[in-house]
Amino acid sequence: MTVTRMDNVGIVVADLDTAIDFFKELGLILEGRMPVEGEWAGRVTGVRGQRVEIAMLRTPDGHSRIELSRFDAPSIVSDHRTAPVNSLGYLRVMFTVNDLDDTLTRLCRLGAKVVDEVVNYQDIYRLCYIRGPEGLLIGLAQELQQELSLDDPMKQEG
Repeated sequence: MTVTRMDNVGIVVADLDTAIDFFKELGLILEGRMPVEGEWAGRVTGVRGQRVEIAMLRTPDGHSRIELSRFDAPSIVSDHRTAPVNSLGYLRVMFTVNDLDDTLTRLCRLGAKVVDEVVNYQDIYRLCYIRGPEGLLIGLAQELQQELSLDDPMKQEG
């Protein structure tokens, strides 16, 4: 059988409240927050004795989710949050936004920084990478739609 959907992307953070606020400002909806611990959890992840608090956020269309996790135990063993884009492993999460400039203004107030610059990709997208809370790499893309003028023959009924 093939995959029927992607359920979520998991991101481990040190400050769960700050990460939740960031993704809520981006437009995701907090579905819930809860502790996860117990012998069963360690058998799933291979990290025995874990105590984790998770928060699940979903995109407004309901099709995608981010699971944020903050580990109380055991101690964090490595940190990849500020790895450059040519590093192996997790790269980034990309979101489509309605208004890239407005989104950047709101997220920069929460400490986000554009990695290099906002670019226009073939008049199809304006896009950029940002570093969000804790250096997380996030992609943002705004679809560019060419507006048809009233005198455009393709728009007129005939």
